[in-house]
Formats: sequence, C-alpha cells, structure tokens
Amino acid sequence: MTATLLRGRTLTFLRWPETKDDLAACRYEEDGGLLVRDGLIADAGTFEAVKSRAGEGVQLVDHRPNLIVPGFIDCHVHMPQMQVIASYGAELLDWLNTYTFPEETKFRNAQHGRRIARLFLDEMIRQGTTTVAAYCSVHKASAEAFFAEAHSRDMLVVAGKVMMDRNAPEGVRDTPQSSYDDSKALIAEWHGRGRQHYAITPRFAITSTPEQMEMAQALMREHPDLHMQTHLSENHAEIAFTQELYPWSKDYTDIYDHYGLLGPRALFGHCIHLSEREADRLSESGSVAVFCPTSNLFLGSGLFDYQRYRGRDKALRIATATDVGGGTSYSMLRTMDEAYKVIALNGEKLNPLASFWQLTRGNAEALSMSHRIGTLEPGTEADLTVLTSRATPGMRLRMETVETLAEELFLIQTLGDDRAVVETYVAGRPAKRGLED
Repeated sequence: MTATLLRGRTLTFLRWPETKDDLAACRYEEDGGLLVRDGLIADAGTFEAVKSRAGEGVQLVDHRPNLIVPGFIDCHVHMPQMQVIASYGAELLDWLNTYTFPEETKFRNAQHGRRIARLFLDEMIRQGTTTVAAYCSVHKASAEAFFAEAHSRDMLVVAGKVMMDRNAPEGVRDTPQSSYDDSKALIAEWHGRGRQHYAITPRFAITSTPEQMEMAQALMREHPDLHMQTHLSENHAEIAFTQELYPWSKDYTDIYDHYGLLGPRALFGHCIHLSEREADRLSESGSVAVFCPTSNLFLGSGLFDYQRYRGRDKALRIATATDVGGGTSYSMLRTMDEAYKVIALNGEKLNPLASFWQLTRGNAEALSMSHRIGTLEPGTEADLTVLTSRATPGMRLRMETVETLAEELFLIQTLGDDRAVVETYVAGRPAKRGLED
C-alpha cells in the first residue's frame, strides 16, 4: 500500500493537562507530519523530519493551516435512536416508554437495521468520531447490521445487542436464554473480526430479571476480555424503581457488583447520583463512569460532578459521550461544550486542553485502548480528525483575536460542529469526503 504523508498542525496528548497552559501534557507541532502506512501511524514529528525519513513514492496531503488530532471517541451512544433524537418533553422512564421502545421495535426488520446502521456511521464520520461504544437493539439482526457496516468501513467499534427481558413492550424483549444464546453467537461471529469488539449489554437493571443478570454474569466469566456496558444512577425515579426490584441490594451499584459486572472494561452510562460508597466501589473495581452532558440536561436528569469524581481520594475513571438519542447532538465538540457548562454549574472549569485530552486519549484510556487509538504515537492506528477553527463567519471573526492554542481549541469546542471537521481518516483512509448530505 502506498504510504501517505499528512502535513498540518498536529496535536496529541501525553497525559491529563492540569491547566490551559500545561503544554508539557501534549505534543504540538506547528508544522507537523504524520506518515501513514497500512492503516497505522508509521512516523510522527515535524514535517521536515518525517519527510526526510519517509522514502520515495509517498503521497503528500497538505492540510495546513488545519489541526490534525486523533479521531474523536464516543463512549456511550444508542444506534437505534436516530429517529427519536429531539423528541419533546419527557424524563428518563417516560422517554423510554414513549419514544425509545416503540422506535427500537422497528429493528425486528433487518433492512431497517441496515439502513440506520449505515446512516449512523455516516453521521459519526461527519462529526469526526472514529470509534463508538454503541448499544444496538434487543434484536440480534441489529447488532449484525451494525458490525457489518462498521467492518466494511474498517472502523474500530465496541457494540452489543441489548439484553432486556422485562418492563418493556413485547417487541423489544428477549429471554434470559435467548439473550445469552444471541450474545454468544454474535461474539463468535464478530468479536476480534477486523476492528470489531463486542460488549455484553444488559440495558439496565430495571429491564433485566435476576435470571438475565446471571446470564450477563456468565457471559463475562466466559469472555473476561470483553467490555460490558449498561446504565447507572441517571434519574431519581429510575434509582427508586431499581431498588424496588432488587430490595436486597445496598444500592444501585451493588446490583451490578453482585452479578460480577464491575471491572476495568465496564462502562456505566450517566452515574449522576452516586453515593460515596458507590463511587468508592466503582473506583476500586476500575470501572468507568460515562458523562453524557447533553442527555443529562435534555432529560432533566441532573449534573454529573466531573471534577469531584476526578479529584476524590479514590478517583473515578471517566469517559464522555453523546448518548444519542437522549443526547441532543452527534458531535463530540458539542458534547464537550455542554460538559464545560455542566462543570461550570458545579463551580469548576474544565480547561480546553483537558477537553481535547478527554475526547481523544482520555476516552481511549477509558476503553482500555490507548495503545491503539486516541493518540498520534507511531504504531497506533491511523484514526484522525482534521479540524478548522475558521468553519463559520463567526469563528473566523473570533480567530482574529485568538493568540494561543488553548484559546483556539476552546473556540472550536464552543462554536464548532461538523462544519469544523475538514476530514476524518479511518485506518488511514479519508472517510468524510463524498458522504451524502
């Protein structure tokens, strides 16, 4: 395969940035080069240095003056909910019953699932997102459609068929045994095929009986290298109902702990209303709390206390995510803009370098995949996003007064959307160009 040399301003993170001036936390090249070969970053550094080592016959793509960063990562999103995003006037449990469950019933139709999977991944690419941790519907065919579409694009994704056998309409329920059997079949077919990764996916404790939770536990015992994704402590009514269904539990987190679902590859969506005991237990187990700011605001669920969770003695591992369709934007830029506001309401500020660390390396670390994605380090997979800070007239005007990298990043985060994404590279190949509007 012909190697490609990308030229532009390159930015990758080495660790969490303590302040907006903590440039030691990142590697920034004003005139940077990335040599991409066979889907991997073969070399990185200044453009002249990389060019001198690249050899003959290299294709040059000049993205100057744009910024090349690792591809964005979304750690919690619902593929089947594209056609209920922006639905009016409900909190969590009403949202599920009014919008989500009827919509997900449509995924009994395999053709519908294939169409939505294609449009969903188109939208991710348009927004500069190269990896997602996605929920499919309860139907095995929906996960098959999603994995097939992602595989055809060579995208690295984490996904799973939802397990759900109660407190939902018949059209979106399975059984403990069928959820186990379908998940096993999907794991055998898709996990480790190309860049596909399977996640055991009990939707949440309300929609799984103890028998089904035991099946999820069995799957995790049989496949300890898999991810597990579910929901936790999003809404007060949800928490109260969960406690009624599992009266023996100490709290909501204790239910998942009882069934062996905590651990370094466990992704818990929302985690807004955790007790100190729950936060301690998640921290001790290495589990990940996934912050979904646009969804939390839109459904009126509450404010995730990001800085407190990070700063406690037993710090939590944290990811960020769109949570479409409860979330209101497919864009991780819009997501981090809302995250900034939520954190500000809690009396803190998230600096711009930390925001971009979070949606690249930080989210890769949360997925236990920073050795593969989320950075521009040689040897990692060439999932990249090219950004412009001059996508709109308003952004161009503001850029006239921008003086630092942090100010520019904050501008892109605050005013940017898919228009700020010039190109998205998946496994080294340009993927945004040519998408249908």
